[in-house]
Amino acid sequence: MHALKRNRPLRRIVLTSAATVSGVVLLLSLKPHTAPALASPSPSTGAVASPAPSGSTSSGPATGPRTATGQAAQTRYGPVQVRVTVKDGRITDVTAVTYPHSSPRDQRINGYAVPRLGREALSAQSAHIDAVSGATYTSEGYRQSLQSALDSLGH
Repeated sequence: MHALKRNRPLRRIVLTSAATVSGVVLLLSLKPHTAPALASPSPSTGAVASPAPSGSTSSGPATGPRTATGQAAQTRYGPVQVRVTVKDGRITDVTAVTYPHSSPRDQRINGYAVPRLGREALSAQSAHIDAVSGATYTSEGYRQSLQSALDSLGH
């Protein structure tokens, strides 16, 4: 008869426990996945960037680029504020002026979310952009501030 089929429950318990512990150790030794190119926050101190005046607009010549900074949108993790540049009726640049990045978690999440939101806005040519998974609050604040900036430009 096979060794485990005998009536020895203690041996089975010990073997099962050892296998479980080995499996947990192997899982914990795996390295977590990190995003390939995280965008670093603008200030190196990790503090929230100083916001530009809400709704400020600077205009170049009538046909040149026009820039506006949207109102800061308050989110659960801090304010989000966006500056947009429009030239010939097209959005040419979108920059997050202020966004949460004071904690390592904020830096990790917004490091990939903020650039993606900027690309989405340039692609959509409006504030009607999809939220980034895992950065729902930042995405909503980004949309609100972007819409505020576009409204001030009449876009």
